[in-house]
Amino acid sequence: MARTRYAPDRGLTTRMTLTMFLLGLVFVIFVALIVGIMAAAKVSAAGIILVAIIFGGGSAFISLFYSDKIALAAAGAREVSPQEAPQLHGIVDRLCALADMDKPRVAIAPTAMPNAFATGRNSKNSVLCVTEGLMRRLDPEELEGVLAHELSHVAHKDVQVMTYASLLAIVAGLLVRFAFYSELFGGGGRRDDRDNGALVLLAVMAVSALIYAISFLLIRVLSRYRELAADRSGALLTGQPSALKSALIKVSESMSQIPTQDLRQAEPLSAFYFAPALNLRDPRASLSKLFSTHPSLERRIEELDKIQRQLGQISPKQ
Repeated sequence: MARTRYAPDRGLTTRMTLTMFLLGLVFVIFVALIVGIMAAAKVSAAGIILVAIIFGGGSAFISLFYSDKIALAAAGAREVSPQEAPQLHGIVDRLCALADMDKPRVAIAPTAMPNAFATGRNSKNSVLCVTEGLMRRLDPEELEGVLAHELSHVAHKDVQVMTYASLLAIVAGLLVRFAFYSELFGGGGRRDDRDNGALVLLAVMAVSALIYAISFLLIRVLSRYRELAADRSGALLTGQPSALKSALIKVSESMSQIPTQDLRQAEPLSAFYFAPALNLRDPRASLSKLFSTHPSLERRIEELDKIQRQLGQISPKQ
């Protein structure tokens, strides 16, 4: 974590370390199984593994170093100066001073969907983006709570962490794809023992599907906890968890009023957003909790209520 005044979170560090360890373990097991299967088929796996790591690493490098530009382009957002958005810049200036961190670039997305995101490999190369819909719906205290949440992601270097975590899944997926299309498995029917080649290919696909599913779930668990940690850090920085709670409720409820087409267009950035871009009244939303990048609204409110009690702002019975 960067040296800022955001409250440290031992739970975040512990769970992050454990999840990253499990992801690494899963990846090592996956590579060992692929090597074993290909060795049994008398095929060298070194070349395929090396190419997968190179391509996967390149993809992760681009994602990490250009995440701010990619996200702004996807959101159709533009950077704004203090003269263009004085209130927004004023809140960001205050939060950065409180957190003792570098100020990110500030951008506004021209959409009615109320949301915000922050991305970038570090605090000196980051951007904070809010939508026009968010600024219209929230009062200054609520907006400050949302921005404190987003700046917490920058302070905790969440983009770096999630990129490193996803790299394992990217490489695993590439290994499967390269193996599938490789002529080493007799893709063109040039091997004498086609039946054996087919069995080997099926074994690779089965193992890869299982490993990818486990990696995917672990990454989602890590992402959900990091959202809770950002809620906690943001609420403690401002000292107003009730304002963040109010903003969260407003934003989540407003999602049901946004046209489905607009939500679908926002889906590529859903993992970055303060609240996921989905209609909570859609029956399918309740089926995706296990695969969601964000905790449920109820869980986030529950955690913010705990912080309020810790700060002595409400009684346990409320």
